Parts: sequence; structure tokens; C-alpha cells
Amino acid sequence: MIKYKHALALYPYFGGGTATMATFPPTGLEYIAASLKDLVGKVTLLDLRYDRAYQDLNALGRFIGSEIDLLCIGIQWQSQFKNVCDLISQLPAEVCTVVGGYKATEQVEYLFEHCPNIDMIVRGEGEEIIKQIVTGVPYKDIRGLSYRANGRIIHNEIHPLPDITRIAFPDRSLRKHDYHCVLNGVRLTSHTFDTILTTRGCPFKCKFCTFSLNPLGQKRSYTERPLESVIEELKMITADVVLFSDDNFFTNPTRSEQLCDLIIENKINKTFAVQARIDMARYPRVLAKAEKAGFKVFLIGIESPHDWILKQLNKGITQQQVRQAFAVLTQYNFYLHGYFIYGNIGETEEEMLYIPKFAKEIKVDSITFQKLRIDKFSPLKEVVEKTPGYYYKHLGGPVYSDRYGRKELKQIRNRIRSEFYDLGQIIHIVRKARRIGLVSGRDLTNAFLKLPVFIYGLARRKRRKTR
Repeated sequence: MIKYKHALALYPYFGGGTATMATFPPTGLEYIAASLKDLVGKVTLLDLRYDRAYQDLNALGRFIGSEIDLLCIGIQWQSQFKNVCDLISQLPAEVCTVVGGYKATEQVEYLFEHCPNIDMIVRGEGEEIIKQIVTGVPYKDIRGLSYRANGRIIHNEIHPLPDITRIAFPDRSLRKHDYHCVLNGVRLTSHTFDTILTTRGCPFKCKFCTFSLNPLGQKRSYTERPLESVIEELKMITADVVLFSDDNFFTNPTRSEQLCDLIIENKINKTFAVQARIDMARYPRVLAKAEKAGFKVFLIGIESPHDWILKQLNKGITQQQVRQAFAVLTQYNFYLHGYFIYGNIGETEEEMLYIPKFAKEIKVDSITFQKLRIDKFSPLKEVVEKTPGYYYKHLGGPVYSDRYGRKELKQIRNRIRSEFYDLGQIIHIVRKARRIGLVSGRDLTNAFLKLPVFIYGLARRKRRKTR
């Protein structure tokens, strides 16, 4: 017997925020909706960025109160967090309300306190947990669940990470609209946009990175989806541009090559973007197949041009290896975007300002540069706390020092930006984007003005965590 007749998967964000927030589909919530689909009578997906009829709180409340008996809300971002809490607190209290997502996992106590109508919060990856909720498993027996009971908040033990080979991929038929590359409410190109996740986890151990850890500190080992499942999902994606959200698409070069072969064999004609390490440059045959299969945008973690910092971050590469890798990568029709970190422990202003010069030397097309940040489970947390003169104001926030505070790092950031993104570099970006098909002639004027800023925001996704 079906316990819930109509479940609503609600993405509670409005317009604004970063380019990432404006562009990316609510993939995490869509995984939850896909897990629910065969276990409830009906699933509706609402994205308040686009579903204008329900941006009015009264209209949304009436719809939920009259139609919905299970409300599932995904909270991913720090941006707009308090506004989201205010929205949730005004939704009908009589409807069973379950909240999940990365930010919800971090802020369980705050959400229960400020939103008295929240019944349950799913901590961590929620695909298996939501299935147990809707099939009637007693709350006390559901690991990873926090819930209200007799005036108290109960926190069950952490749920094991689910097997990704058993997780249903998003059902895009639930969407009511397409997604586009958007910045400040303006579409940058006519291309539609989507994402796909083919692996979870990362085998590398960079000290600055906590991507392989969820907000509970659980580390997911590198795990692959069957390629047949990936191809099945790709065939259902109608978007022109697809980002592979894997932490490193080329972790297993043999699998990457097989996937490229399958994309070519199945005549899947799209533009693909991937996140990667420079190690991929060692596999020219794979790169050639990736180019043929439609892979055009590479988001590459470089982090620093200085060997001592790369060693401090446990990146596992050297400056010379970066130079050698880009000497290979620039031979292909790939748009190359590099990530850099500034404000590292012991780094001088002169060393930070070498970033734009080095980036141009290796012929990166565009760059993202962010301050060193400390998350709850970051291996660098203890290092910062033990280094005199260095500090952070809150977990998830940037690292400052007595020498380089907020003001000084902001000035350095502005200099890095202006020294890299000069007129010549922007002209190069637009020309290359047009040559390899990222923008059309019709998009050219808009791209000239907006594309560099969008790519900067797009690449920040890797630094901000979407799942």
C-alpha cells in the first residue's frame, strides 16, 4: 500500500546568487525525486527560480496544503540560507516535511529551531534514506535521520554511503523547463545546459580538498557507475552542453576511453565539460578520443605555480609537470580553465601575484582564483591552528593572517584578476569559444561581454560543493 499519494520535491531558491546557482539544475534534489518515483502515487518537481506561479508564497502554500502529503526540500547553499529558512517556516505545518542537502546536513539544529514545521532532516546522501521514510520504516530504525519525537530532536546514527550502482539517475521528464548558462538573469548563449554524475569519490588526498568527504566527515571511496547506465542517461539528456560532475573524469583513463568510444558509437552529439587533473596529459590517445567525442571544456586543478606550496597541499605534482602537461593539452581544441588558490600558509604577495603570469605562460584560457579555505574536516585545519599568525573566522571560510587580512587579500585578488583578464585575454577567450563551438555567431556580442565572468563562476562549482 502506498503511504504517500503526492510528493513535492521543492528547490526553494529564487533568482540571484552566483552564476552556478542560476545555471545548474537541482541535481541532488532530482536524485531524491527519482528514488521516490516508484514508491509514491505521484512526484512533482518545483524549481522556484523558474516556476513563477509558485514564487508567491500564498500560492505555493495553497498548492502544498491542497495537493501534497509529502514535502521534500533540498537545501544546498549558504547563499540565501536565511531566506530559505524563512520560506520553509511559512509552509503548511500539517504536511509531512523532510529536508535534506549539503547545507541542511551542516545546519540540522538551526533548521529544527527556526522551522518548527520541519518533521525530519536527512543527513548525508539521502537516496536510500528517503526510500525508507516513504515505505514506512520506523523513524528510529532509519540511520542518517534526525526527527522530532515527543518534543525532542532525535539524531540517529550515520547512514552508510549508498551503492551508486543501485541509485536511480534523475528523471528529467519531471522538469518543466530547460536550463541555460545564466549570469545576472541574462542568458550567455543559446545553448541549453545539464549535468551528469558518472562516479563518486576521489582517490587523491590533496590537503585543501574535502570533496571526497560529506558534511558528516564520511569519505567515499572512488566508485564508478556502469557505463551502460551512463550512456542510457546521456541518451535522455536533451541539453546541448553537459558537465560531467565527477571530481576527476580521467581517474580511470581506460574507463574514460571506453566512455568516449560509446559516446561516438551511439552518436551522442553534445558539448561536454569535465573536471580533471593534469595527469590526463599522459594519455594522448584518450585525449584524441575525448576531442572526437565532443569534450571541449576542461576544468583543471593547478592550485599553485610554486613547488613548495604544491607540496604543502599534497597535490602530487610540480610546476614543471604542469608546464609539460599544458604543452600537450594546448595541442587539442580544448578550452582550458585552471583553478588556483592564493593566500596559502607562508605565501608572499609576490608569489600570489605570479599566478596570472604563470597562467599565461602555460596558455590557460581562463582561471579561477580563490582564497585558501578551511572546512570542518579539512586536513589543513590543524595546520592553520598551529601556525602563528594564521587564523580563520568560521569553518568553510577563508584563511587570513596577520600580514594578509581581508583588505590585503582583496587587493591581491583584484590585481590577479586585472593582470590576467586584460583585453587581449578576453578577445582570445571569445575567439576560442567561437572557434570550438561554445558560442555561436548569434551569441558573439553577448559572449564577449559575459562569457569570461560566467566561466569564472562555473568553475567555482568545484570549490563550492553541489552535492
